[in-house]
Amino acid sequence: MTVTGPPVVDATGRDTRPGTSRHVTGLEAWLPGLTTLRTYDRRLLRGDIVAGVILSALLVPAGMGYAEASGLPAITGLYATIVPLLAYAVFGPSRILVLGPDSALAALIAATILPMAGGDPSRAITLAGALAIITGLLCVGAGLARFGFVTDLLSKPVRVGYMNGIALTVIVSQLPKLFGFSVDAEGLIRGFVEFLQELADGATKPQALAIGVVCIAIILGLKAVAPRIPGVLIAVILATVAVSVLDLATTISVVGEVPRGLPFPSLPTFPAADLPALFVGALGIALVSFADTSVLSRTYAGRMGYRVDPDREVTALGLSNMAGGLFQGFPVSSSSSRTPTAEAAGARTQLANVVGALAIVVLLVVAPGLLRNLPQAALAAVVICAVLGLFDIGAIVRFSRVRRSDALVSVASFLGVAILGVIGGIGLAVVLSLLDFVRRAWRPHDAVMGRVEGLKGYHDVSRYGEARQVPGLLLFRWDAPLFFANADLFRARILDLVDEAEVPVRWVVVAAEPITDVDTTAAEAIGELDEELVRRGIELAFAEMKDPVKDRLQRYGLQESLGRDLFFPTVGVAVKAYLDANPVEWLDWEDAIDAGRSKETAP
Repeated sequence: MTVTGPPVVDATGRDTRPGTSRHVTGLEAWLPGLTTLRTYDRRLLRGDIVAGVILSALLVPAGMGYAEASGLPAITGLYATIVPLLAYAVFGPSRILVLGPDSALAALIAATILPMAGGDPSRAITLAGALAIITGLLCVGAGLARFGFVTDLLSKPVRVGYMNGIALTVIVSQLPKLFGFSVDAEGLIRGFVEFLQELADGATKPQALAIGVVCIAIILGLKAVAPRIPGVLIAVILATVAVSVLDLATTISVVGEVPRGLPFPSLPTFPAADLPALFVGALGIALVSFADTSVLSRTYAGRMGYRVDPDREVTALGLSNMAGGLFQGFPVSSSSSRTPTAEAAGARTQLANVVGALAIVVLLVVAPGLLRNLPQAALAAVVICAVLGLFDIGAIVRFSRVRRSDALVSVASFLGVAILGVIGGIGLAVVLSLLDFVRRAWRPHDAVMGRVEGLKGYHDVSRYGEARQVPGLLLFRWDAPLFFANADLFRARILDLVDEAEVPVRWVVVAAEPITDVDTTAAEAIGELDEELVRRGIELAFAEMKDPVKDRLQRYGLQESLGRDLFFPTVGVAVKAYLDANPVEWLDWEDAIDAGRSKETAP
């Protein structure tokens, strides 16, 4: 097999592309884009160039639209597209992932910078650049510290809830532009209320609304019947032509003149008092952007037959954001709409993104006037159509069918974004995820186990009514880690079962295979449980406990106090030890079968 493309390196430095298992070190590991140039397969060149040109046609309106949605001048969306694309082409481990302004981040960016900008566009640009750099530093720090796992803090129901909230927030923020006017209110509820007030006062401009509605119809219509046709590009071109031909530039809001060329790199400066708000916003943006990027990266890696190390992915994302922040950009993420477009157009390496970025540079240097008559209503239509894909009502319906608590958590996350704002909603989403985990681990499933004729092992007596319990033996299974929140419940549950037993309990054997951890609070509770059982003349034993958990109990001193001979490798061995130590009448069904076979074969 011929191995093509850049090395795709996991956490151990191994190249995971099919057909090779060599270890990659040094610059080759951290700058896969440079290796792409050195090992580039010329057969991929045509596809990458064509894909890059087609991609640029989508990057321009999308970038400008998301900049407007973020409360920034439209031109900054192109700066935030060009530089991160080029940076990711050098540092990014994924082959065709497209970075750039994203609808999921627009509300977060606006909620962070607009209150501090005070209506000053130049200050908003500076704050957005600083926000991108701080976001990038957080991502790079997380990658170097191997914190790629942090995205697991957001459960699926929580992600669905806050993405639904973000989608609705972005749509409400774009409705005034679609109708041809603007509002000053921030946030979902206040913004929608002011939109309705302006609507009632007759602020709508019919020409802008007509252009916006037609653009939405073109984009969604072509997406439904001919998804390979670039509906966004066609809608934007037709809208610009309509404004020019009908001389609407003085009637409705348009992009206007954009600066020729690119800005010089500079480090954004801001008052120290703004740092806490920027840091909180950057933290939420970093979490959301990496969550989206890691999911998309893993999806395409699986589709193309390679693996991507999440720590290197978050590092590349951070470096790309930092580079964009130096060139008047704002925080970016991966694009779940432009990446599939690049793939469908023939992209196979990051060269396609380089071509797309350079095409935008040519546009800004040679013909920036082409964007002058682009109507704001068309950009609003582009954003609205993009965020419609973020809604996932079906997932909430599925949650309600399979686990009602997941649906409630998802709705709560959505309401958090709607009521508290996007930043507060993200914080609430993380808290809800952690609380949901604690809730499930706080009162986990447990089982008293017995023997069922014809079935190997020991089973939950509440599910198998015919199960028989060994007289005087309480076999108890606890299906969660033992930690501070459930330790007292664990202790109380066993004592209650001992009190309720029909036959006096002599041994309690905890089937500990599901117990993956025991913290200090739980260790103390186990010690107190043992002391209480000893006072009642009952032995406490454990079976199937994992070695790392057993090592932890040893550090707590519990193995010595409980007795090393009361830790058994299997439940079966623990039952046999109990039967050997106690005069109990018990005939196991397997023992009966074995006895029957022995009797048949006896001379």
